[in-house]
Amino acid sequence: MGESGNQRGKEVKDGDTSSGVRQEYAVSPLNLFLTTRTGSKESVDREKRLALIRAWEESEKTKAGNRAYKRHNAVVLWENSKKASAEAHLKRIEEKLDRNKAKCVEKMQNKVAEIHRTAEEKRAMIEAYKGEEFLEIEEKAAKFRTRGYSPKKYLPCFSS
Repeated sequence: MGESGNQRGKEVKDGDTSSGVRQEYAVSPLNLFLTTRTGSKESVDREKRLALIRAWEESEKTKAGNRAYKRHNAVVLWENSKKASAEAHLKRIEEKLDRNKAKCVEKMQNKVAEIHRTAEEKRAMIEAYKGEEFLEIEEKAAKFRTRGYSPKKYLPCFSS
């Protein structure tokens, strides 16, 4: 049995020399238990060693669990922070959109009011022109009545 630098912690046993194959057996508490001589002092030492290994294993598992728990909590905190940041950003965007919407609604209402005002002015002008035309027609009709002749048709081809 020998131990090389690359095979630290492993027990190497020469196998079939004709094929050049070497078999490796890992050193474990069970292998140590099986390979040690039996005796009261040795069995106590062995039990101490196994108890120490079990305690070390439990300690390392606890440490690994604590590290994983801390990392998990860090991820949860990071996630919550990013979510809060994204929600705040979304709220700012929504407020900005609401302000822009209010501005656009106000602009459109002003535009509609301007259109309505312009339409009222045009209606008033049409009524004024209509009144002027009625006056002109009434004046011409009075002239025709006083002179005693009827109005001439300028384009007789279009009359019915």
